[in-house]
Amino acid sequence: MICTPIARRWHVVIGICAVAGMLAAYTALSYLQHVRNPEDTTMPTWSQMADGMMKVTTPDRGGNRWIVVDAWATAYRLVAGLAVGIFFAVVLGVLMGCFATIEAIFIPPLSLLAKIPPTAALAVFFVMVGTNTEMYVTMIAFGVLPVLAQAVYLAVKEVPEELIHKGYTLGASHAEIIWNVILRFIFPKILDNVRLQIGPAMVYLIAAEMMVGHEGFGYRVRLQSKLLNMNVVYPYLAVLATVGYAVDHGLRFLQTRVCPWYGEEGR
Repeated sequence: MICTPIARRWHVVIGICAVAGMLAAYTALSYLQHVRNPEDTTMPTWSQMADGMMKVTTPDRGGNRWIVVDAWATAYRLVAGLAVGIFFAVVLGVLMGCFATIEAIFIPPLSLLAKIPPTAALAVFFVMVGTNTEMYVTMIAFGVLPVLAQAVYLAVKEVPEELIHKGYTLGASHAEIIWNVILRFIFPKILDNVRLQIGPAMVYLIAAEMMVGHEGFGYRVRLQSKLLNMNVVYPYLAVLATVGYAVDHGLRFLQTRVCPWYGEEGR
């Protein structure tokens, strides 16, 4: 039957089998590629990727480990950009959902801006804010804010009116209604939408680092790709995927801990 749930343990088992199948498929393809060309570097073997990991974790002539320098730069830019974008998106989304005048002012431009890919506007960011950290933060915030603000706005519109009326009946002010009723009601949905924005934010950041970065994952991937050092590129991509996956599950865990009432019926 459609939408019939399965036991949690089967979710875990099937997920592990899917990842194992993907790794087995890569192993087979890599083996076949090296049978044809033993010097191939486009599909490195696991031993070659181990060598690549040694390369990025071993201090260079300057005493720096590539993976540490790049991870710090990329993580700082991503967290800062997401923090700015999420903060202003939540504030603006809540205000649009609560006040019709603000809704009328901001909905049209946000709908328009949401259709502009930040990667297509890279040149604009370069001209306006340069190529320093501010550019990465601005681009991520620009990419996240319009979509997330509209998602928060729609979540506010779904708050049952009886909850708001009951709050006013008990003597709550506008600010108290927003803080104690609306924000608490939409908080799990905010987390859901933040989870969906992590992937696009990483795309914007990596694209910018590939263009003008002097450190960071995007910069290193671009540099090593030109040299066909895929035994470095693939581990970097694996780290990005692992971190994104961990952050996603961290937000889901936070959601279950902070909003235990937001069960299956709210998803």
